[in-house]
Amino acid sequence: MASKVVLVGRLPIVSIALGCLLQRPRLEPYLFMNKPQTFLSLVTTTGVIFRSELALFLIPHTLVLLLNRRLSIACIITFGIFGSFLGLCLTIPIDSFFWQRFPLWPELSAFSYNILHSQSSNWGTSPWHFYFTSALPRLLFNPITYILCIPLAASQPALRRSVTQLVLPNLAFVALYSLQPHKEWRFIIYTIPPFLTAAALGANWIWTRRSKSVLYRFLSRALIVSVMGSFAASGIMLAVSRLNYPGADALNRLHALVPQHRSQQQQQYLGGRGERMIVTVHMDTLSCMTGITRFLQLPAPPLADLENGGMQRGNEAKENLFWVYDKTEEEEKLLDPVFWERFDWVLAENPKRVIGKWEVVETVERYAGLKVLRPRDDGGGDVKSGGG
Repeated sequence: MASKVVLVGRLPIVSIALGCLLQRPRLEPYLFMNKPQTFLSLVTTTGVIFRSELALFLIPHTLVLLLNRRLSIACIITFGIFGSFLGLCLTIPIDSFFWQRFPLWPELSAFSYNILHSQSSNWGTSPWHFYFTSALPRLLFNPITYILCIPLAASQPALRRSVTQLVLPNLAFVALYSLQPHKEWRFIIYTIPPFLTAAALGANWIWTRRSKSVLYRFLSRALIVSVMGSFAASGIMLAVSRLNYPGADALNRLHALVPQHRSQQQQQYLGGRGERMIVTVHMDTLSCMTGITRFLQLPAPPLADLENGGMQRGNEAKENLFWVYDKTEEEEKLLDPVFWERFDWVLAENPKRVIGKWEVVETVERYAGLKVLRPRDDGGGDVKSGGG
């Protein structure tokens, strides 16, 4: 989820930058919004702050601008340095302050881990054609966009130049990124606005000619049906996607369960005294990848209380509970029995990996897809455990 928050920040900036490449005479008074220099500066700054893969995104776009003589080599160097300097001036002091490490450039650390040390494969690998055969069709969603609209627009001499400049650099970026074994749809999300713009040119070509022939009339109606169908399918998928976050569901259930559980201990051991308590929780990788974010976490104890050895446990009032969350991933620590002794609760995909005497209190399931069953088949495997 954290990545999605970042996505909200970087995608609009890149989309605005791509808009600077469009020829828009009405924006001539606002020269900065109609220049490739602005595109180069914005994307470079965004890449330095948010995502280093934007450097790869810049390569085909900058090459096209250079071949079309919209940018010179000197201009590329100048505005590339300017965008990089601006991004560094923003990211280093801010991230260093929050992480309490100076100097810290997060994207350089991520680039070093994933690319230089080839560790991105630890997050899983996909075949080279994943982006073209799976990610792009799912992101574009409406099949008419890439089956009809973009090819039709590219075949029209009046639209060919615009469509080529929209599609080819982004296809080149996707092809280059396909060389990276670890693949996620969010890495190529920047290509969707240009692809949809090219599809819109084709759709507009069909719609404005719907009264000129039976074929265009049929295609224009197909456009309407496809948009309505895509909207309905999106609503269904939105409802289903709620089942894909068992980590968040498990944490919410834990937040509701702990006050009830602790109130029983209070009555039994503490005689009903109204003392505050700290609850320690370990959350494994799957839990953190399926919905758990800082927005779901409840308040931590004051630093002064932690430094004084912590607070006594035992109040049933939810406002008197203070929570400490742990997301340790190092295998060496997870195999140490002493590590688990400091936790009250654990959210884990596999209880067998939790060392010590633990009891499974609840199990949260997630949607795992649809499966057509024959009469003699069993329904096993339709759901996956997401934490408990």
